[in-house]
Amino acid sequence: MMTNEQLIARLRAIAGARNVLTGEQATERFRKGFRSGEGDALCVVRPAKLLEMWQALEAIVQADKIVIMQAANTGLTEGSTPNGQYDRDVVIINTNRLKNNYVVDEGRQVVSLAGSTLFDLEKQLAPFGRQPHSVIGSSCIGASVVGGVCNNSGGSLVERGTSYTELALFARISATGQLELVNHLDMELGETPEEMLGRLDRGDALNDALKPTNKLASDKEYSDQVRDVTASSPARFNADKRRLYEASGCAGKLAVFAVRLDTYPKAQNEQVFYIGTNDAQRLGKLRRDVLAQFETLPISAEYMHKEIFDLSERYGKDTVLMIKYLGTAALPQFFALKGWFDSWFNKLALTRNLTDKSLYWLTRLLPCLLPKRIMDFRKRFEHHLILKMRDEGIKEARKYLADNFADEGEGAYFECTPDEGKMAELNRFAAAGAGVRYQAVNAGKVSDILALDIALPRNCEDWVEELPAELEEQIIHKLYYGHFMCHVFHQDYVVKKVADVKAIKAEMLKILTRRGAEYPAEHNVGHMYQAKPDLAEFYKQQDPTNSMNPGIGKMSKKRNYS
Repeated sequence: MMTNEQLIARLRAIAGARNVLTGEQATERFRKGFRSGEGDALCVVRPAKLLEMWQALEAIVQADKIVIMQAANTGLTEGSTPNGQYDRDVVIINTNRLKNNYVVDEGRQVVSLAGSTLFDLEKQLAPFGRQPHSVIGSSCIGASVVGGVCNNSGGSLVERGTSYTELALFARISATGQLELVNHLDMELGETPEEMLGRLDRGDALNDALKPTNKLASDKEYSDQVRDVTASSPARFNADKRRLYEASGCAGKLAVFAVRLDTYPKAQNEQVFYIGTNDAQRLGKLRRDVLAQFETLPISAEYMHKEIFDLSERYGKDTVLMIKYLGTAALPQFFALKGWFDSWFNKLALTRNLTDKSLYWLTRLLPCLLPKRIMDFRKRFEHHLILKMRDEGIKEARKYLADNFADEGEGAYFECTPDEGKMAELNRFAAAGAGVRYQAVNAGKVSDILALDIALPRNCEDWVEELPAELEEQIIHKLYYGHFMCHVFHQDYVVKKVADVKAIKAEMLKILTRRGAEYPAEHNVGHMYQAKPDLAEFYKQQDPTNSMNPGIGKMSKKRNYS
């Protein structure tokens, strides 16, 4: 058995001394979750090649340590960082340096390595007229392709469902503690880890390596599933057994080196419609009519309640400005720099949350960023829907809205100019971070943010939540937003300082269970949700010794799940 010092020395020999981080400050941004959660780690390893990642895994398993796989660390449920106490030391393998995507089959598929990002892939596919599974939402903060697959991530694009594949190259730890490399990419890459990983590291003739396959590289059934508005189950959620397969949904219980995924053709024409109403039932009817009657499904249909609209417009300005003028590519560097500053400033009470507070007050000096027509709708309406249609669906939406939203008293709409459409979407994208920023700026009166992502049954008509008075009085803000056609909602509650957040969450989940909701819908269980029996059994099958990301789904953190 290696000592800790011997293991760190070996990892440095593999990845280079600069890429094996030790000490609280050097490892802090890798040990802390994007929104919450943190724990201790012996070290952080940052391999630059897949072969280095394999060799690091070999050393860590030989030393009998816990492995936590991590890419962009943009998860919202604490699932890619240590959490609390373990019975063995933890080593984090961060894959951010393994960024390559290889476009194959004339752009119809892609092979993405462990740390590749969605916005990089989006740029690489553009010359082929193709897109990845997700192009908006989490991709704006640098989310990884493999992280999306491992966590059944959904996103906002209506036709695509969860990020899913049955084609992956991964390492697993067997029941006897042996590390095994499994090539299920259906690609001829060689026989040994050195041959397979070396070829992927170099990107050598990967088109020639492709084999005919009947395995799925995307969820091809989802468009039919989401259209079934009479079904009593949700369209998509993390614990759905039909989309748990090896790397897909593994949540770090496997070490995934590469995935093979389908890509999607870009629309020829797109049009954003901005819809406002004070009658939730009108929006519910629109959803059912569009899904059941339209020939062309929407690209996206993003919902915002007026309360999150206001918070996003006020506390998300810096995100909107950065994406508008610098693009999504600037955000990972920004968040890395912010994490570095926070690791220094948060040591003192006087400077805690200094970057968040500074950005908030700086952007408060700026005028409102949103176009006048959108702000006029905010003054008039409680419920907002940003409906993006493509190609023939544009005509269908135009006719439907003219027939059903012409009464200005009950609801209204307008067709966005390109700038209005972009700004409406950016205000929606900034929503997830707006609550976190509010908490940082108003720490004195906020206990925490209770963030739930839920999937309502497809036949649910009473989709607006009504909370009991005893819960309402403990909450400062209720922030409702989400992917309306899929009936997937993000419900963030800014909780008052004196309230018991755990007790509130328990009551919230009871209410959701009575409504037939599934949770979590797309952010996965992490350390914040209890894994349901099917999901827990899947995790145990992938990782029988409980050495990979133990404790997720509130399961045991001990060896062999004891």
